[in-house]
Amino acid sequence: MFTQFNDRQTLSAILLLAYFIFILWLVFRSQKDENSEDYFLAGRKMPFWALSITFIASWWGGGSAVDLIDQAFTNGISSFWIYGMPVLFSTFLMFLFARGIRKIGTISQPQLMEARYNKASAQLLSVLILIFMVIGSAVQVIVIGRFFSTFFAISYEMAAIIGTLIVVAYSVFGGFKGVVITDILQFIFLLIAAITLFVYAYNGAGGFSGLAEIVEQKELPNFFDFTHNLSNNMAYIITFGAAWMIQANIWQRISATRTPIDAKKMMVMSFLAFLPLYLLVTLTGMLSRGLYETVPEGGIAAAMIFEQMPTVLSAVIFVGICSAIMSTMDSLINTGALVLTIDLYRPKNKIVSDKHLVKIGRYATLFVALLSLFIGININSILTVAWIGSDFLATGAFVPLVMGFIWKKGTSAGAMASMVFGILFSSFNLLAAFDIGISVPWEIASTTQAMTGMLASFILYIIVSLLTTPSAKGADFIEKAGMLEKQ
Repeated sequence: MFTQFNDRQTLSAILLLAYFIFILWLVFRSQKDENSEDYFLAGRKMPFWALSITFIASWWGGGSAVDLIDQAFTNGISSFWIYGMPVLFSTFLMFLFARGIRKIGTISQPQLMEARYNKASAQLLSVLILIFMVIGSAVQVIVIGRFFSTFFAISYEMAAIIGTLIVVAYSVFGGFKGVVITDILQFIFLLIAAITLFVYAYNGAGGFSGLAEIVEQKELPNFFDFTHNLSNNMAYIITFGAAWMIQANIWQRISATRTPIDAKKMMVMSFLAFLPLYLLVTLTGMLSRGLYETVPEGGIAAAMIFEQMPTVLSAVIFVGICSAIMSTMDSLINTGALVLTIDLYRPKNKIVSDKHLVKIGRYATLFVALLSLFIGININSILTVAWIGSDFLATGAFVPLVMGFIWKKGTSAGAMASMVFGILFSSFNLLAAFDIGISVPWEIASTTQAMTGMLASFILYIIVSLLTTPSAKGADFIEKAGMLEKQ
């Protein structure tokens, strides 16, 4: 299928190894983690623009660079709804809450939950976040596994292991600062790769006029219809958007900003960047209609790099795409390790040294990565795995987290009821998705399912909160966050 495979394979492996060594050098050079805040928040000394780039790199990563291109090839411009619209929706919501999140000043999201409600709700949120981060990392394991497998002609399992170990190596030793530093470099690589892929796809289709002719010849009437399949696409906005808005690794970046104003600036910069970046990837997938009749095995991005580009350029772009996938994986792994270390491991009634917590953080990073690798090897479906993780977080945590900032009467009992329901609802739908004889009155991964779960979670939160007595800490929390003040 591929020509000059050995030359490309060898050069790509050399460049990937050189890139990996350079990343490790950067991480060790910047490594001065003295306590858990240094390890997980980089001491809150990073400028907002650097955190914006690592935020962008975290979301405009593996799914966008690989899966969205394939989706756009098949479904056209409406594929923008799958990743682009949820990201824009989430970023806008986080702009509204960024100032309050930073003013609370906790290291992790469960610490914030405990400050608003109680310890039990914080621990339950920790479990939800850990599940989401592990599953989210597993998505990137799948992407990197497919990409490496196609490019190096090795088994998917071996490819997934190699890709994961690369990320683990610098994530374990670098902590959050290492993630930020590498994400900036990885974002630059991805941007170059995305633009290059777009140019090749554009030329292959003969421009947008050529694409219009191809679409007409192939009789694809909805290819340029942005609102096509809108009812089903809304499910992505509701589930992905709600889950990503409260994604702990992004709140980690908000908490890592120097000031509340910097937190809002980070959201503005990120929002303005996401729109053209996701559109670029979507258009690349659409234009690739001029190069392929169907989606090649291993994906369009890998095939374009291997088949359409000269050897040296293809090796460089290969590393760029790999860096994008790894930039998403490292942030998810780091946040999962944060929750596991700070919120689930650290004894509440025992003094633990910061040096010990950093050590445990490294072990936790390795554990999260290996668990993600196990899931990624055994479930080889990107959208299925992504939906599972997002459904748990959106249904189980969105309502109590968001309402906790704006409604003083929200109680710990209301939060617990909402979260327990979310876990049970998502678990039930997960079992139904495996086709083991369980039936549900809605289509799995549909707008109806998403709306039903989140609405029921919201109603439970309101009813139980009104039936129980709110504590004074709720009002104190909202006052400290300043969400009801003029911002």
